Amino acid sequence: MSFFNPVFAFVFVPLVVVIYNLFPKKLRAYVLLAISLLFFAFISKWLILYLILSIISIYRTGIGMQKLEEKKKEVLKTVEKDEKKAVKESYKKKRKFVLVLCIIFNVTFLFMFKYFNFFAVNLNLLMNYFKVGHQITIVKHIAPIGISFYTLEALSYVLDIYYGKIEADKNILRVALYLAFFPQLLEGPIARYSDTAEALYAGNKVTFESFTFGYQRILYGFAKKLIIADRLNIIVKSVFEDFNSYNGLTVFIGIAAYTIMLYMEFSGTIDIVIGIGEMFGVRVPENFKQPFFAKNVSDFWTRWHISLGLWFKDYIFYPVSLSKSMKNLTSKAKKKLGNHYGPLVSGSVALLCVWLLNGLWHGAGWHYIFFGLYHFFMILMGNIFDPSVAKACEKIKIDRNKKGYRIFRSVKTTILVFIGELFFRAPSLTVAFAMLGRMFNAASFRVGELLTFGMDIRDYVVLMLGLIGMFAISIVREKGVDVRDNISKKNIWTRWAIYYGLILLILIFGAYGQGYVPVDPIYADF
Repeated sequence: MSFFNPVFAFVFVPLVVVIYNLFPKKLRAYVLLAISLLFFAFISKWLILYLILSIISIYRTGIGMQKLEEKKKEVLKTVEKDEKKAVKESYKKKRKFVLVLCIIFNVTFLFMFKYFNFFAVNLNLLMNYFKVGHQITIVKHIAPIGISFYTLEALSYVLDIYYGKIEADKNILRVALYLAFFPQLLEGPIARYSDTAEALYAGNKVTFESFTFGYQRILYGFAKKLIIADRLNIIVKSVFEDFNSYNGLTVFIGIAAYTIMLYMEFSGTIDIVIGIGEMFGVRVPENFKQPFFAKNVSDFWTRWHISLGLWFKDYIFYPVSLSKSMKNLTSKAKKKLGNHYGPLVSGSVALLCVWLLNGLWHGAGWHYIFFGLYHFFMILMGNIFDPSVAKACEKIKIDRNKKGYRIFRSVKTTILVFIGELFFRAPSLTVAFAMLGRMFNAASFRVGELLTFGMDIRDYVVLMLGLIGMFAISIVREKGVDVRDNISKKNIWTRWAIYYGLILLILIFGAYGQGYVPVDPIYADF
């Protein structure tokens, strides 16, 4: 079920709110959990079993690690001082063993559903090349929806317990609600246990104020998807399916349209998730922060899919870069390369791990892996050359804080991101490079080509006005102004005029009905 299905947004969600509010406070969390599990069962049927197994595994692992920690403290009280270090190491190994078992258990499901066939196909090709008779059987299966999202949430829970950031929850229903909360199941964001668990279980009443404030965010998400993203999809689909029929600039427009479409759709989905969370008094983490104002590729990825970036930073980048071997490498590299370039060596190893996994997380394909390596290379180049660029700008008296330079920097970053997303969207590396070549080799441009996509002048006018409106809101938010808070403080007439105005814009200008093909959310596939 798509969040942008009117039945979900305007029938299912209000019905959930009514049912939830009918129950006393102490029972609301259980009602929400039951609804969430039924919702998952409705869209994934028997595959809900894997979600339940994940819930049980992280709950038992958390309790197991907590008990080992408590036992360690008891044992430490009874041993001599010189024995304490050995006791601590012993229990650390036991806790790590329990943790690793849980990680293997959950990652195995993810691997089997999402990556097994990709590796099997490539291993079969390798065995054919070396004339090995054995072939791995390709398995046909359907993955549980949202498995990439809830698996990372599950791992963050047990890892945070292991690192001592949170204590294991003794209530399995609270753990289950954290992992199964229905708005987050499809496309995230990837919340930590400390972000949402307590508020989810609190059973806060949905008030008229929280309901309308949440729907304000939901309507904003609908506007992004139906007015902008679904129109851009018409251009994207035409260009990517038959790029050889278009000139270079039109191909570039198609590539740029895809990145903007992806942003509008994914951030629009997150708007809906956050809006539903606000109804229940739950602060779901933000996942985007004006990414097209980023100063470089690294900055872009701190603003885009924020929850995924933070997950990789906390659970991959830091553990790798702060490991004993990497610390030794840093120490040696600093002596030879200095204080700036020395730490970059171990940092680059950790960064490579992050972006290889980032690419694979998005999908099982070489173009996804290349997508990750492309961003690794761009960020690495930025890290290496930024001091030189800063010195050059200082030498020729260019102020990097001036508005003109900031705009140049953001435009350059955006173009680099467009190229990266080309590899993300293209069905293969071969097609991606062919499109890149077409973009530079077929430079002529005919305005009439834009009218061959199935959109008329009115569609382009609506699209441009929608983009201008969203860009204006982004500028205001980038300056630190809370647009939604300002609207909520307006008098009732102004406030509701804005709400109804937004509803009318969606109804009148939304890309739905005759002539438009419904577009499934892209990130639901992950």
